[in-house]
Amino acid sequence: MNLQKLVDLIYGYVWSYPLVVLCLGAGIYFSIRTRFLQVRLIKDMVGQLWKGASSQKGVSSFQGFAMALGGRIGTGNIAGVATAISVGGPGALFWMWMLAFLGAGSAYIESALAQVWKEEIGGVYRGGPSYYIEKGLGQKWYAVIFAVVTILSCGILLPGIQSNSITIAFQNVFPKLTPSLAGIIISALLALIIFGGVKRIGKAAELMVPFMAIGYVIMAIIIIILDIKRLPSVLGMIFSSAFGANAMFGGIVGSAIVWGVKRGIFSNEAGQGTGPQAAAAAEVRHPAQQGLVQAFSVYVDTLFVCSATGFMILLTGMYNVADGKGGQIVNNIPGVEASPVWTQMGIDTLIKGFGGYFVAIALFFFAFTTLMAYAFYTESNVAYLFKKKSSLAIQAARVFLLGMTFFGAIRSTNLAWVMGDIGVGLMAWLNIIAILLLTKVGLATLKDYEAQRKAKHLYFDPEKLGIKNAGIWTAIRRRYEAEDAAQK
Repeated sequence: MNLQKLVDLIYGYVWSYPLVVLCLGAGIYFSIRTRFLQVRLIKDMVGQLWKGASSQKGVSSFQGFAMALGGRIGTGNIAGVATAISVGGPGALFWMWMLAFLGAGSAYIESALAQVWKEEIGGVYRGGPSYYIEKGLGQKWYAVIFAVVTILSCGILLPGIQSNSITIAFQNVFPKLTPSLAGIIISALLALIIFGGVKRIGKAAELMVPFMAIGYVIMAIIIIILDIKRLPSVLGMIFSSAFGANAMFGGIVGSAIVWGVKRGIFSNEAGQGTGPQAAAAAEVRHPAQQGLVQAFSVYVDTLFVCSATGFMILLTGMYNVADGKGGQIVNNIPGVEASPVWTQMGIDTLIKGFGGYFVAIALFFFAFTTLMAYAFYTESNVAYLFKKKSSLAIQAARVFLLGMTFFGAIRSTNLAWVMGDIGVGLMAWLNIIAILLLTKVGLATLKDYEAQRKAKHLYFDPEKLGIKNAGIWTAIRRRYEAEDAAQK
């Protein structure tokens, strides 16, 4: 059995229908239990972006948002959307939207839990599923498994997707660029940032992420304006095909749901367990603050950036859709596989000669910031496993991640995506089960925040809420109480 067949076999077990049901079901459950905070507290979600300055131990609230958003906004927002449409049709975009709306509830719970049970390791805050599984559930073995899977996924399986997509996009405009040279350039630039540690990653994300996301959405708005007459029909096609009501795409409605959810998880990462690791690094007064911020980052990722890609592809007609039987339902661009090239071709139809360069640059920033996030997630789990003795192990993990980034640039596209999907699926299985078991604590943080939010000063006291093993908050609360007293 060759490598491709082996990963395909593993993929079939990991990405079965039960995982799709689990992701959608968890999103619905958390949305109901939080009384749809993604609607009720939208003002707070935006407002909390600017609360909490960086400290010696943690990044600012906005930097935590930018780091997580940098991880969420990546190849999945360009190549991933193209893949979803190619297999599930236009309706897949609707299911990506639905997962983002429901996933905001999951993102709140996991990120608030990460703040509750964060630790200070090596002078900086670390946290995430491994930490709240051990401290909240009391299951060390489960926590270790998640840490190992995350290191495997973020340090080995996922980096290749990002570097592979950057290489393809740039080769489309610079045909003489070899994969090896692209891999060396990407790895070298990444090394300059990740060896600077979490603070440098946070500062780089703070600068890059807003710039890249806003620029990309503006381009999509320009495309929509230039082709505004087709917008109603495209919207109708998206909604009708999402539910099997479209005659052309009715036979692949199941694929629309599966691939919409699959690419939605890959893109916005809600419930996957990566976002809370960035959330834990933030310096905040209350866990709910980062929970709300991370819920908003899911919106930004999918409702803005993924939608931008979807509309640029669908409005310009630069896409194909497979029928699942070896044929094509739509074959507008014969022989062109789902990739960033679709978006490049779409922009070129309306702004000739511009699409290739624009998407290549946008994808570089998208994928590069995701690689930065992967480095941080890998470090957080290495730190969990090795605690105070993690310094050398973190350095080794950084070197290995750079090697996988280079390898991804030179390997096949299909193998890169399947390996990455396995990593995402494994983390989602482990994390969603954990946060469902810890729902009570997640809801307690929200209730406590809502009870206090009108107060002038916000504090978090886990002991009052009956939360154990969250001793770090005693020192945090006392520091903020002293600061507030000094200001009076």
